[in-house]
Order: sequence, then structure tokens, then C-alpha cells
Amino acid sequence: ARMTAQTTLMITATIRQDHVPALQDLLARMNCAHGLANPRNTLLPFRQFQRLHMARFTILQAHTNEDIRAHGIEPHDWQPTLCLIGDIDGDRNTFLAELVIRAGSGLRRIFSHCEGFNKDSTDLLQWLHNHSHRANANYVNWRGRTVEQIHEEAKLVAVLSAEVRRMVAEDNGLNNRQIWRRLKRFVQAGICARRLRLSPPVPAPAATVAGTLLHLAAIPILFLFISPALLLVSPFYFYKLRALERDDPENTLRPETGHLQSIAAQEDIAVTNHFNVFGQVKPGLLRLFTIRIGLLLLDYSARHIYTRGHLTRIQTIHFARWVLLDNNRRVYFASNYDGSAESYMDDFINKVAWGLNLVFSNGVGYPRTSWLLKGGAENEENYKKTLRRNQLPSESWYTAYPGLTAVDLARNHRVRQVLESDNPGDDELEQWLALL
Repeated sequence: ARMTAQTTLMITATIRQDHVPALQDLLARMNCAHGLANPRNTLLPFRQFQRLHMARFTILQAHTNEDIRAHGIEPHDWQPTLCLIGDIDGDRNTFLAELVIRAGSGLRRIFSHCEGFNKDSTDLLQWLHNHSHRANANYVNWRGRTVEQIHEEAKLVAVLSAEVRRMVAEDNGLNNRQIWRRLKRFVQAGICARRLRLSPPVPAPAATVAGTLLHLAAIPILFLFISPALLLVSPFYFYKLRALERDDPENTLRPETGHLQSIAAQEDIAVTNHFNVFGQVKPGLLRLFTIRIGLLLLDYSARHIYTRGHLTRIQTIHFARWVLLDNNRRVYFASNYDGSAESYMDDFINKVAWGLNLVFSNGVGYPRTSWLLKGGAENEENYKKTLRRNQLPSESWYTAYPGLTAVDLARNHRVRQVLESDNPGDDELEQWLALL
């Protein structure tokens, strides 16, 4: 059976005129370092939410709004918008209710800076539902791995590593299988004494499993059904696309120094970082069609193919989402990743540039592509300049497991798997002990 599903939360609200500085000051009070939330802050005490993996507040500001003039289009007004996103285990609606119960007064103070919200009289839960957005595409590093499981397995590995060191120091001449058996008994004793806990997986609700299976089958069936029409229009599509690609204006501007400094100030504080990019979609129905199909395929592959620690060849991403906003005029990308921003960008360029091009080549200022998949991000300098110009800081960012990378989580889970197995092979045991 499929295990507990992860779902996404996204609340957006237009900020009242001239309230951005006051709201930034308020959100900064949640932090213990620049952009890094104190888990026990009083406005939104993230630590109290046992099903919350990662979350952030971001103010979406259209700093590059004028760039679309290069396409002969007048910029569309965009008011600064507060965005709360989170990645959670289980049902979104239940989590929203818990959010209101545990952090209602703090959220009221925050959202009182937004249009249409009255701190004293607005029905907060209904308001959150009314201002929710679903992602067009969503990636989860390891579907079904809960916050509870991550904490339990991290503690298991820490305890086992200490016990292995103690056993090696005693030098009893035990072979790998004997060590494994002793550790198995040691963990069982710890569980009985309630020093350790290894919760069994919780099966996903039947409706969730059915929805996943339906989605798995529906998208290929849909494409099969419309394939004759796609084949018919594809020559015209690619002819028009190639014509647009040849004439697409490119961004040649460098990010302003002050903007880069505000971004850099909250990078590499911890081993896991957060990334926000907010840009405009190129004008025209063809570009809108292309980005929507690209996001549909991305979401499908992330939901059914890349579910066990890899987004193609990239292993450093915990969560990521792509959302179309402002009546499909803008796209917001948010991710949580391990390592530096430079290594993160290089990872994408070197391993999956074609995937970046499939979606982001439809964004204003992106380096020119050839036949949608080639070029683009391969132009490293222009790609990074454009990305940085459209990047935004997080006002406050939270992770439930600071210091643990995606690779750590995979290792911890592997340790548990071999420990709980019935009869692992000799090579498997040797590799297992090396993990400890």
C-alpha cells in the first residue's frame, strides 16, 4: 500500500499599500538568524506542527516587471504579495485547521497587513482556504517519508553508531553478522524500554491511493487520445516556436549589488538552503501552452517516476514547486536544497539543462533555446544572471530537521531497512556497517 502522502500548502494575499516594510519587520521577529526562523517563535511556532517538513514566508515582488517591454508588451501591475508555503504529511485541510488553532493570533497579526483581512472579525480558516493555491508541479524527494520517520531514523543511526564504536573498542572478535544480530537485539531492547521508537508505516487513505492510480493512468490515456491532433499541429507548433526562439529578447543585465547582497545574506547559514524565483511568462498563447504542458509533464514524472531521492540525476532537493500566478502571466519557483547556491545552479546546468529549458525558456529574459531543449541554461553566465535577477529572499524559512541533508535521510532509511530485514547478505552487511 502507498504510504502517507506529502501535500503542499500555499497561501497568497496582496499586501496593503505601504505595508511592506512593517510586514517585513514583523516577519523578521520570527527569526534567529537572517531569514532563518526560530522554531519556537511566538508568531508561528513551527516546532509545534509535527507534520510540517519545511515552510517559509516570502514577499513576492516584481523587481523585473519592466523586462517584458523587450517583447513590446506593457508591464502588468503587480502589488507585493505575501506568500506562505509549506510541505506537510497527510491532509492539507486538517493541517490548515491545526494552523488556526495553534497559531491563530500570530497569523491574524501577519495577515492584517494584507488586503481584505480584518484582524478582529475575519474567519481565519475560511480566509486561508479562499487564498490557497495548488502548485502546477510539485516534487518531493522521497514520497511517503514522514517527519516522524525522519526523526526516528536519525536517532536510530546516532544510537547505533555509538554502540558500534563501543563494540569495536571492546574488540570481541565478532564478525559482521554477529554485530548485526547484537545490534538488532540492542534496538529491540531500546524500543521495549521506550528509548527508541520505529513507527510502522501508515498506509495512505484509500481515496489518496485511488487518486494517485487514476492520475497515473489518466495522463497517458489523455495524450494517447489527443495524439492524432498533436501530430497534425506539431509542424506548425515547432515552426512557430523556432521563429519565436530566434527573436526572443535575452536578459543581458547583471543583478544589482544590493539585491545580490540581500540574497547572499541568507544563503549557507545551514547545510540546507531555500530558493525563490519569481518571473514573467513570455507573451502569447504558444508560450502559455508550452509552459503548461511542460509543468504537467514535470508534475507527472515527479509524482510517479522520481519518487525515491532523485529528480533525474539531482539528489540534493528536498522539495520543489512551480506555480503559475496572476492569470498565468507569472511563474513562481520555490525549492529547498542542500549545499551552496552556486553548486545547486551548476547541478541543474550540468545534469538537467534540457529540463530547465522545457519550463523556464518560457520565462522573460531566459537565454535563447533551440528547439526548446537545447541552448538556454547551457549559456551558464546569462542563465545565472537571469536567475539571480528574478530571485527573491525568504522573510522567514523553517526546516523540521536542520543539519540533515537528503543524502543523510536516504542513508538513515537504508540503515533501518537492513536492520529490520530477516537475512541480509554478507556484502549487504559490510556496506551497512560502513554506513555506521
